[in-house]
Amino acid sequence: MPKIFADVLAAVGNTPLIRLNRITAGIPASICAKLEASNPGRSVKDRIALALVEDAEKKGLLKPGGTIVEPTSGNMGVALAIVAAVKGYKCIFTIPDKMSIEKIRRLRAFGAEVVVTPTAVPPESPQSYYSVARRLAEEIPGAFMLMQYDNPANTEAHYASTGPEIWEQTDGMVTHFVAGMGTGGTISGTGKYLKEKNPRCTVVGVDPEGSILAKEFKRERWSWSDSYPYKVEGIGEDFVPKNLLFQHIDDVVTISDRDSFLTARRLAREEGLFCGGSSGTAVEGALRYAREKQLGKDDLVVVLLPDAGEIYLSKMYSDEWMRQNQFLGRSVRIAEILSQKKRQLPELLSVETTSTLRDAIEMMNRFGVSQLPVFEKGNLVGSVTESVLFQRTMDSPEVMNLTVGALLEPPFPTVGPDEDVFDVIKLLKTAPAVLVRQAGGYLGIVTRSDVVERLGGSL
Repeated sequence: MPKIFADVLAAVGNTPLIRLNRITAGIPASICAKLEASNPGRSVKDRIALALVEDAEKKGLLKPGGTIVEPTSGNMGVALAIVAAVKGYKCIFTIPDKMSIEKIRRLRAFGAEVVVTPTAVPPESPQSYYSVARRLAEEIPGAFMLMQYDNPANTEAHYASTGPEIWEQTDGMVTHFVAGMGTGGTISGTGKYLKEKNPRCTVVGVDPEGSILAKEFKRERWSWSDSYPYKVEGIGEDFVPKNLLFQHIDDVVTISDRDSFLTARRLAREEGLFCGGSSGTAVEGALRYAREKQLGKDDLVVVLLPDAGEIYLSKMYSDEWMRQNQFLGRSVRIAEILSQKKRQLPELLSVETTSTLRDAIEMMNRFGVSQLPVFEKGNLVGSVTESVLFQRTMDSPEVMNLTVGALLEPPFPTVGPDEDVFDVIKLLKTAPAVLVRQAGGYLGIVTRSDVVERLGGSL
C-alpha cells in the first residue's frame, strides 16, 4: 500500500536526528541535531500551529470563516497560514521590523496580511507587535488571537510529539537536550517529557544576548531596560512567556549574535545543514556547554534546530550584511596558531597521573612551558600548572615525591583545529590553555601567550 498523507498537516513531525561530526571536533560527547526544517512549513512551529487552532475550535473561540491573528517572528505565521489554507481561515500577522524580507514575503505568499511593527519598543507599547495583534483581534469580527506565548497547547504539542520522537530516536539514551528559548513551548514540553522518562536527563536552554530570559532563570533582578536589540530572530524575549516553565530547565547558556551567525554558517559549510540563526545559537550553546561541563563519550546531546536557512539569504548568509554588522572579518583558525608558534616543541608534552611532581617540574623547566596536560592510560584526566606546583612546593617541599594525581587540576578544554580563534579566546578566559584534538588524537597545546603573540603580530 502506498503511504499517502491525507493533507499537508499530516506530514508534520517525525523529523530526522542527525549526528554532527566536523563542527564538534575536540568534544568526546555525541551531539545530534533535530532537524525541524524537514517539516512542511520548514520550522518547528508546524508542530504547534494545528494544536493551537484545534484547541481554539473546540472552545468555540475560532469559527468557520474566522480570522487568525497572531504576533510572530515569521515561522509561526507560516505554520498557521498552512493550517488556515487547509481549513479555510483568513490570517493577519504582526511582525517586528527586524525580521528578514524573505519571512514577510513568504507570509504574503500564503495569502496572509502582514502588519510590520517597530522592534525597539517595550511589549506594553501600543506599537509593539503583541499590542497591535491584540487590538486587531478585538476590532475584527470573527477574529481570534491564538497567542502562542501563553497558550498551554503550545507546550502540550511538544510534550506529545517532540519529546517522544527524541526518546524513540535515541533509544532512550539521550542525556542532554538543548534548545533555544522563545515562547518556551519547545523546551518546556520536550524537557518535561524527557525528564519524566529519565529524571537525570539535563535540559539546557539557550538565550541570545539582549534577551532577559537567562536573567529570569538565574533569578537576577531585571527590567525592560535590561533588554536590548539583537539580530538573531525567533528566540529570546523582553518578557517571560507563560509557556516558559523553568522547572523543566536545568541550565541556561547565553550566546552572542556573532557566535550564532558564524556557527550557523559553519553548519551549512561543514555539516551540510542549511539552517537559520537560531539554529546557530542552539548549536553554539550545545558546543559551549559540552566543553564547559566536560561531557564525555557516554553523553548523548540532542540539540533542536528550529528552522531553515532560505529565509535568511539577505541577512546572515549575505557576506555584505555580515560585514555591515561587524559579524564577519578575517578568521584565524586555531590550527594556524598551533603551526606558527614561535617555539616549536618536538611533541605534545604531557605527564601521567603516576608521574611524580618532580618529573612534571623538570619537564616544564626543560622545555620552558608553564602547564602540562595529564593523562591516565591514554585518557585526558586533568592538568598541572606551574603556579600551583610552585605554591605547593613552597608550602611543603616534601610534596615533590607525590604523584601528579595528588595535585590534579581540571583538564584543559579541547577544540578542533578549525575552531575560530575568537571562540578559543572565550575558553582561555577561564583556562590557561586549550588542547587541539583531531581524529582521536591531540595535535598540540595552545596557550594564552600563543594567542597574544599571533594576534599581536597581525594587528
